[in-house]
Amino acid sequence: MAEGFLTSFVNVSRVQPIKALDEYGAILDGWLTVLSRLGFHARHLSIYGTLTPWRRNEVEGLTLRFRHLDLTLGDIVLLWNTDHPDRLAVDLGTGLERLAWARTRKHWYDLVYGRFAQSAPPTTLDAIRTATLLLGHGITPAARGAGGITRRVIGAIAPDAARLGVSAMVREAFGYWNLFGELRAPWPVVACRIEEETLR
Repeated sequence: MAEGFLTSFVNVSRVQPIKALDEYGAILDGWLTVLSRLGFHARHLSIYGTLTPWRRNEVEGLTLRFRHLDLTLGDIVLLWNTDHPDRLAVDLGTGLERLAWARTRKHWYDLVYGRFAQSAPPTTLDAIRTATLLLGHGITPAARGAGGITRRVIGAIAPDAARLGVSAMVREAFGYWNLFGELRAPWPVVACRIEEETLR
């Protein structure tokens, strides 16, 4: 797992239809104001990308990325329907964890995994964090479908890391995810399911 990337993260986005390009610029300007209030000095913010449109099926668009110093924070996409170019929309997005990383300049793994950063490989920590979110929302391991994704995520956990239990890391991840929406399954159930699936 490379620094700056996670399987699951808190998405910060603004998606809305617009009527004219001026609105696209106003949304970007508003976002730069938000970033400035979060402590990202405007002098260190830059926008980059290409004005060559891309196309996917019936949708075309332009993607511009924004960064603070040398760290890309996210992007703002202008979308339109190929057959009806007057139907425009803006999709602006970033990750909450990435914003915190850029703002604090802490080591990525320390920021995301806290006191567990050195306790297991990043791939295992990322998988436990994501499995906690999935299981906490009731998406249990299965052969296919959403449960197949849960099974695949848990499969990335190193069995040696799970032999002594995953409850401490699950509690940490559970507390984090619960800040953004209450999880349905209690953390002990989540920990047991991860351990059972990892060691079966």
